Amino acid sequence: MAARIRETDLYAPIKLLLEGQGYEVKGEIGSADVVGVRDDEEPVIVELKTGFSLSLFHQGIDRQSLSDNVYVAVPQLKTKAFKGSLKANKSLCRRLGLGLISVRLKDGHSEIHIDPAPYRPRKSKPKQARLLREFARLVGDPNKGGATRQGLITAYRQDALRCIKILIEAGPLKAAEVSKLSQVEHARRLMADNHYGWFERVTTGIYAISPKGCKAATDYADEIERINFN
Repeated sequence: MAARIRETDLYAPIKLLLEGQGYEVKGEIGSADVVGVRDDEEPVIVELKTGFSLSLFHQGIDRQSLSDNVYVAVPQLKTKAFKGSLKANKSLCRRLGLGLISVRLKDGHSEIHIDPAPYRPRKSKPKQARLLREFARLVGDPNKGGATRQGLITAYRQDALRCIKILIEAGPLKAAEVSKLSQVEHARRLMADNHYGWFERVTTGIYAISPKGCKAATDYADEIERINFN
């Protein structure tokens, strides 16, 4: 049976790592697990845990009131789960301004994955543009903030429902007529792509509601009722 990992198992490798960089290192100073001091620089603080946890990050953030040079340290494992967790938590540490160290306990090798640094988020102009386009296209405010993504009324779904309303009222129609009456410029492409399976082509250029579309008309009856073409 494998020995249970303890936080103290991480101390010697971390101490060796920092001493190799010229720090004088001591454990359990005040609220900090490990403190390294070098000349007149800000101290380095390392919080030790046997695995990633919310408590580890809370402690790391709290230690930032003592120094800008705060690291969190965990044992390095060979499992696929650890590799996935390491990637996700590197991203989290970067956002929190924390450094991250992993320790290979079998030989005491410590690896610094991230050094502490202020986080400067990189905004994506294309993503922001898509967000604003969706906001502008969506008519009204049909969704409650915080709802699950399943069944949300997106601008695309709203356009599809506008087409369904026209076909309910008029029966099978030419795509050009659906586009004109529904005020959905891309109605032809929307019905041809048939992303939701709500439409069927009766003949060339003429579309009707499919059985799935009839069910959607019932499921989204309230939303269809609110659609106004004036």
